[in-house]
Amino acid sequence: MDTSHLALFVETAQKGSFAAAARSFDIDPSAVTRAVTTLEKSLGLRLLERTTRRVALTEAGKIYYEHARKLLQDLAHASDQARDVVGSPAGIVRVTASVTFGYRVLIPLLPALRESYPEIEVDLLLSDTLVDLVGEGVDIALRLRQPTDTSMIGTRLAKIRYHVCASPEYLNRHGRPIQPSELAVHNCLRCSVHGHLSPWKFRDASGRVQEVSVDGWLVVSNSLAMHRAALDHQGPALLADWIVKEDLAAGKLINLFPNIEATPTDFDNVLWLLYTSRVYVPKRVRAFIEFMKDKIGEYV
Repeated sequence: MDTSHLALFVETAQKGSFAAAARSFDIDPSAVTRAVTTLEKSLGLRLLERTTRRVALTEAGKIYYEHARKLLQDLAHASDQARDVVGSPAGIVRVTASVTFGYRVLIPLLPALRESYPEIEVDLLLSDTLVDLVGEGVDIALRLRQPTDTSMIGTRLAKIRYHVCASPEYLNRHGRPIQPSELAVHNCLRCSVHGHLSPWKFRDASGRVQEVSVDGWLVVSNSLAMHRAALDHQGPALLADWIVKEDLAAGKLINLFPNIEATPTDFDNVLWLLYTSRVYVPKRVRAFIEFMKDKIGEYV
């Protein structure tokens, strides 16, 4: 039996359409349809019910799908273990992260990864929505929020700190706030990600926490765009240190409250590395994980 037909059938069942499965494999949808039809003919039964928009597993298809999915996983694990015995870390590591984190941190790290592990290939999936690691075949996720999926193994890579920043030109025009409460009268740049809009939270050296309701004319869904707006003198922005530390050092942005902690959510902001819980973690994935543990502190 052709395992490529099995893989296309499983992908079609998971994605719910031939077109979506074809996009995953970067092939023509007709090739997926032919592969599944050939598989059905060889078995003498129908695995999928077709409609104009979607496909669904038949009762027989549900049984076959579960066994086929496990078989493909077992074959992949067997291949990984066999390769790991005879060689250095090699193969594709599929990684997901937010667009901003990928641009600001991951991409600059890749040359060092390439130098350390020249046989590792990286398939980087950047998205501001949470990606299903199992469904999308992702090996590693880098996330800036506490993991809630107990099936994932999580490693804390770094503490994330936030700063309220504004450009010198903005402060010259509008004055520099001395206390966080004064932000209420400024044109603050806000992020529309859930929980980040307002209020902003502050904690002083004594541990006293203060919430400040902020407002402003610009709301954006991406912190990279908000960073650009802050550099363009549009107002104070609450941004992570890994986004602004170079601009703070260069004087392009000013940290308004250097002695006060700030956050859009809570004060335990951590960069997490997540991977799926499985019996065997391939050498290439282990190498990527150890590399991130070793190098991430230089960028975050």
